[in-house]
Amino acid sequence: MPLPPRPGARPRARLLPRLLAVLAVVLGTVLAGPAPRAGAAVTLTRVNDFGSNPGALTMYVYRPATLPARPPVVVALHGCTQNAQVYADNSGLPRLADQDGFLLVFAETGTANNANKCFNWFQSGDNRRGQGEALSVRQMVSHAVTAYDADPGRVHVTGLSAGGAMTAVMLATYPDVFAAGAIVAGLPYDCTKDNSPYTCMNPGVDRSPADWARRVRDAHPSYTGPWPRTAIWYGDRDTTVVPRNATELRDQWTALHGLSQTPTRTTAIGPDATRQDQYLAADGTVAVEVDQVPGIGHGTPVDPGTGGEQCGGTGAPYFLDSICSSRWIARFFGLDTTDPGDPGPGDPGPGDPGTAACWTASNYAHVQAGRATVGGGYTYAVGSGQNMGLYNTFVTHTLKESPTGYFTLADSGCP
Repeated sequence: MPLPPRPGARPRARLLPRLLAVLAVVLGTVLAGPAPRAGAAVTLTRVNDFGSNPGALTMYVYRPATLPARPPVVVALHGCTQNAQVYADNSGLPRLADQDGFLLVFAETGTANNANKCFNWFQSGDNRRGQGEALSVRQMVSHAVTAYDADPGRVHVTGLSAGGAMTAVMLATYPDVFAAGAIVAGLPYDCTKDNSPYTCMNPGVDRSPADWARRVRDAHPSYTGPWPRTAIWYGDRDTTVVPRNATELRDQWTALHGLSQTPTRTTAIGPDATRQDQYLAADGTVAVEVDQVPGIGHGTPVDPGTGGEQCGGTGAPYFLDSICSSRWIARFFGLDTTDPGDPGPGDPGPGDPGTAACWTASNYAHVQAGRATVGGGYTYAVGSGQNMGLYNTFVTHTLKESPTGYFTLADSGCP
């Protein structure tokens, strides 16, 4: 029996098979999010007319009381069984929008699209450019830019689980619209081209970086511009969308940016020592970032509290007490206007003098000793990320280590 038609949606070219109806039910249990909770604190404004809306989605906006001229836009996509209100109440994004001055757009799907209110990231009618849910989200962006005089060059997207997978869809199908995206517990684009959603989710699908990148290029073959910057967040104990998907997402987006799959630099962030791998472009910007949150399963990492590095709430399932991922995502998007704060005790920062140690060697030797990393054939100092030139035995530099594990170029003298 096919899924029920969407209210106001254009007819499908063909009816979906009975299996897809069953699939929608099962996906809701594994790509799950919480049921709505009563007494929501965040006030959202529903937008009823934002375009033809072929995906039959609902648009909500959170507009801070004070916005700068030409504000940035962040689109947020909830997980299965969730809705926009639950995501707004628990993700921490509205508080950050107030602090940092950006407009929030929450897209919401419903049971007419999917029995468990999942975005249909796995369905070709919704994960292709110019149709279905993907086009509806695109139309929301167009409306937000026009209605709020927002900056079309600073549009970003993030989402959890099915919303995370849909984030990958939006980055692939509309790379000309989104400057950056953050995929939380999501999957690489078009994994379901030749696999079931279940296989993609667990145990995951291993493909070459070139193959994954080709699937994104095929989503918009005429596109020749820069690819969106992409952050990938996941819990290292996720058994719903297993960590292999983060690795495959990394492969997909580093290949698109023409980067190595070896991180340029690795650091520990947040109260739980989340591992952050960054892949730098030739100009020094972070093109791809992978954030592995220790000790958590499937959900959005949050850190309830009023501190500058805290955000979110655990008032609903699948919001996991660990690190304020939304704060770090806003920082990745370039929207964070707050001071990151002073390092905590025992966690010296780059500005702390400490005791300097000096190392003079070839770029090759620095990399072998762990003082530098390689990306795109170039060498970068661990910690500072400074470009040291080509990765070979002929280029020699002096690196100053202060504090421990943080290296800066010191060819003119050390310490």
